[in-house]
Amino acid sequence: MVRIESVSDKSLAHLCGITKNDILISINGNEIKDVLDYRFYLTEEEVKITVEREGKQISFKIVKEQYEDIGLEFETPLMDKKHRCENKCIFCFIDQLPKGLRQTLYFKDDDSRLSFLHGNYITLTNLDKEDIERIIKMHISPVNVSVHTTNPVLRCQMMHNKKAGKTLEYLDMLANGGIEINAQIVLCRNINDGKELENTLNDLAKLYPQLGSVAVVPSGLTKFREKLYPLIPFDKESATNVINTVEKINSTYSEKLGKNLFFCSDEFYLTAEREIPCDEYYEEYSQIENGVGMLRSFECEVDAFLKTLSLDERNIKRNVSIATGVSAYDFICKMIAKIKSKCNNIKCNIYKIENDFFGKTITVSGLITGIDLMKELKEKELGEELLISRSMLRSEGDLFLCGTSLEELANRLGVCVTPVSQDGASFVEAVLGIEEV
Repeated sequence: MVRIESVSDKSLAHLCGITKNDILISINGNEIKDVLDYRFYLTEEEVKITVEREGKQISFKIVKEQYEDIGLEFETPLMDKKHRCENKCIFCFIDQLPKGLRQTLYFKDDDSRLSFLHGNYITLTNLDKEDIERIIKMHISPVNVSVHTTNPVLRCQMMHNKKAGKTLEYLDMLANGGIEINAQIVLCRNINDGKELENTLNDLAKLYPQLGSVAVVPSGLTKFREKLYPLIPFDKESATNVINTVEKINSTYSEKLGKNLFFCSDEFYLTAEREIPCDEYYEEYSQIENGVGMLRSFECEVDAFLKTLSLDERNIKRNVSIATGVSAYDFICKMIAKIKSKCNNIKCNIYKIENDFFGKTITVSGLITGIDLMKELKEKELGEELLISRSMLRSEGDLFLCGTSLEELANRLGVCVTPVSQDGASFVEAVLGIEEV
């Protein structure tokens, strides 16, 4: 039972008489608890909507197209509260945040509905067999799962949850139920790498063809790890060992299956000082949100967009600056060199921002704060515009992790600050000052 927040004007729900503040009870006799129930049971072409109004139940019949929306809005997108994570993972980034940040940053979600709606990764420890059966019944696919290891004992130890090992059996249930699984392995040096990683990859391969892909990413370690499990960051040698392990096992299965299943994130290649694989290696870039192949895709987009530039665009005169993380610095320099080779009138200063806020071990651009930008760019030559990655800001595009606003940063630096989407075409457009079409 969920309360209807609003009803869109002239929608099917509005036309049949459903009103704001009605309590949605059921659709075709099926109780509605959350957004999954709502979306699943609403796919029928003829639906009976039962609501409660002033203590009485009223039913409405609606005839519609199979996937047509009827115009109801609810208090939250999930029509329910987010499910809080029950784990205490040794690598959890939220546990490594300093005090005093926005309260929303400290919430740990582990919600299967967010996996379906937004691609979030879940550990399965919040679910029981009835939840898995519900996912299979509704064919919620793909499901993105944070596996980390298929060793039940080690998984319990890494996640500090006694259910973590037992819930690995849900992977087989999902696969047998026809649900595609994308997996994530957050790798901790000397814990779930090496032989444990080999075993995990081989175990996951048994889920094929329901296994879509697997991303192997390094644990992010901030300077705020006092009283937390002692983890060691990956260095060049250990990152190289991870890449060798993943690529060896991936090649074994790709020869049999005709596709790649296992991928290391770009961060491993940068740490190992290894060339990122070619465009074809990443196929459909199924794990790009995990930082897998992001730089290769970006470069391909830059190359493709530069080929489309008109003569006028090649002659654009601009003086801009770019702030980026330590790990992406050399790559961004390479991209600017490509742009300059086509556009001779471009001047661009590229600044490598070290992360003092979270610690020097954090090198990705997405975790750069406004505080560090203000400190490190003060009195630097910034030109007419400073370009930053949009990933540094929250989804609304206005605040950095530290709470500094985009407007505050621009005022402090005395320059227009422009967040740029993480694709090559948008990057070239921003450097050249071309408005997006």
